[in-house]
Amino acid sequence: MTSSDEDYVYDEESGEWMPASDLAAKRAAADAVVVHDAVGNVLADGDQVTLIKDLEVKGAGQTLKQGTLIKSIRLTGDPQEIDCKYPGIKGLVLRAEFVKKR
Repeated sequence: MTSSDEDYVYDEESGEWMPASDLAAKRAAADAVVVHDAVGNVLADGDQVTLIKDLEVKGAGQTLKQGTLIKSIRLTGDPQEIDCKYPGIKGLVLRAEFVKKR
């Protein structure tokens, strides 16, 4: 519910006047990037994912095996990449097509 003293702004898309906070929330939702895993599940910050295939990590000289659990992912703003932390590997970025939400 909006307060009576809130500023109203004109929304060009809908052609309606609406509270400034509602318009800001609408625009933020439109700018949000939706990231899907290999099977189509929507990923969010903090999710746990499992690798669906062995991945060779460039620069680390290490291979992450299929079934490896990655905890607490972060979305990067790119619909194909997720930022992860894994022991012994700094700055790990995985492609969303190689992970499945747990």
